[in-house]
Amino acid sequence: MGAADLIKQHLIDPEICIRCNTCEDTCPIDAITHDDRNYVVKADVCNACGACLSPCPTGAIDNWRTVHKADAYPIDAQLLWDELPAEVPPEVSATAIAIDAAPDGLGAVDTPVQQVETSRHTSARAPWSAAHPYVNLHGLRTPATATVAGNYRLTEADASSDIHHIVLDFGSQFFPILEGQAIGIVPPGVDASGKPHYIRMYSVASPRDGERPGYNNLALTVKRVDVDHDGNPVRGVASSFLCDLNKGDTVQVVGPFGSTFLMPNHREASIMMICTGTGSAPMRAMTERMRRNMEHFAGRRLLFFGARNRRELPYFGPLLKLPKDFLDIHFAFSRDADVPRRYVQDAIREAPASVAALLADPHGHIYICGLKGMEEGVLRAFADVCASAGHAWSEIETALRAEGRLHIETY
Repeated sequence: MGAADLIKQHLIDPEICIRCNTCEDTCPIDAITHDDRNYVVKADVCNACGACLSPCPTGAIDNWRTVHKADAYPIDAQLLWDELPAEVPPEVSATAIAIDAAPDGLGAVDTPVQQVETSRHTSARAPWSAAHPYVNLHGLRTPATATVAGNYRLTEADASSDIHHIVLDFGSQFFPILEGQAIGIVPPGVDASGKPHYIRMYSVASPRDGERPGYNNLALTVKRVDVDHDGNPVRGVASSFLCDLNKGDTVQVVGPFGSTFLMPNHREASIMMICTGTGSAPMRAMTERMRRNMEHFAGRRLLFFGARNRRELPYFGPLLKLPKDFLDIHFAFSRDADVPRRYVQDAIREAPASVAALLADPHGHIYICGLKGMEEGVLRAFADVCASAGHAWSEIETALRAEGRLHIETY
């Protein structure tokens, strides 16, 4: 067999995959499938278009093996993997092996890469002025060990949501983090099948110099999961583990992850942040970064923050203490008896001048983080605001995506 029989088979690393389903949702040709164990790629369907690469929060999706077409790893085998197979170059000529050096690193040798429409997330990239992130420094085989420096409940005792602010200290270990990145927590123990628990991802809620400046630490915003999407009682494995930690306990951490939800560093940048619940974590990190370095950030800051009510809104008290000329805050409460029901998209429509100005600003950056259901409503609100201001949202959205100024992380 020669070069014409080779393909670059697309594989998903089961060790760092968090089973978030983003890749399967994103794939435009249904080349990805899964069972209750692994997510896998169908070698006979995948055309290496790359649509699934950027949205993957851990990079698990970006793995390739040069194999003979007849020797492609079958789906049944991939579903049983606990780790990726080692790279073993096929016995072919040096010319055939040159496929590994192809500029794009993608594509079957005999299948041209097709131009396909992809998810909105695939165009996501970091702002041009963002700091360069470190990613995937620690994997499951070599996790970093962090010590709990503090664990504080953010929501009131009578609130139905139990949300904690947890500070992790890495001591002398190298674990650099940027605003907008995430880490993976390795819950101790095994699942019902006797396998180690999958890692759980959490956005970092502190700026790059740490929750406590000058120390090698970071903060997380964690909500205890006690019901599933259907309202049935459950016990969140990682969230319960984290919320129950005491000062001095240790945690196994992998990562860092993420290179597209980063904040701009140039002075003229303005930022609009839209979030719900614990989606506030990266927004808090960015806000703190700017607050601590005000002389470097001259742009405007606009925040739309949604929750069921004030008691369930993390960081509500500290946010109220920030001066309005630093952060223009608009709260939206969907289940508060004292105010009419509002969602973040309603709050956006009620601040048309500020929103339209920032959307039209060539230095404006938009960050959306929270429940998946908010995403469509927020984008529709942008369209309405633009229409009222005489702007073309379709043109603005195209520019935002092309220039790496629209960032969406919903779950």
